[in-house]
Amino acid sequence: MCVGLSARVVGVKDGMALVDASGAKREVSAELLDELEPGDYVMVHAGIAIAKISGDDDAEAENIIGLL
Repeated sequence: MCVGLSARVVGVKDGMALVDASGAKREVSAELLDELEPGDYVMVHAGIAIAKISGDDDAEAENIIGLL
């Protein structure tokens, strides 16, 4: 099973994105995604932003994590 983490993009520079995942900020690769901007939500796996998701998807993921 793959584990992905939803996160909000805080900034983007030189193919890297600073993301906020439930208060934890980290830098991840943004090379796989086009037109990534601050405020976007992404799914992060192994230090790479692998997909853009909606804010609704992020909220749903947070609710599921809270149930575990």
